[in-house]
Amino acid sequence: MRPTQALRGGADVPVGRYSKYLGHWGHFGNIKQRGIITYSLSPNKQNPFAGAAHDAVFNTFRRFRAQVLYVAPPFIFAYFAMAWCTERNHYLNSKAGRKENADSA
Repeated sequence: MRPTQALRGGADVPVGRYSKYLGHWGHFGNIKQRGIITYSLSPNKQNPFAGAAHDAVFNTFRRFRAQVLYVAPPFIFAYFAMAWCTERNHYLNSKAGRKENADSA
């Protein structure tokens, strides 16, 4: 057996998060824990949706304002390109468009 395994108590002893033997469950090697502070709030006092509607409106506006210049120009370009293509298609399938296409072919 390697010396490190003997120090840990054998080969099948669990190793903690930082590769140190912590002892068996519930007995963490008599290490005094200091500086650990836990705060809690009663479930009756919690309000998980406090200000949610107000924050949603202003957060949505902020996100929209930040992204509109990235999203709007391609959509505007696509709208005008589609409008031009639709108009050109109607023209080419009209009597005048067929006549113009027949003369060039």
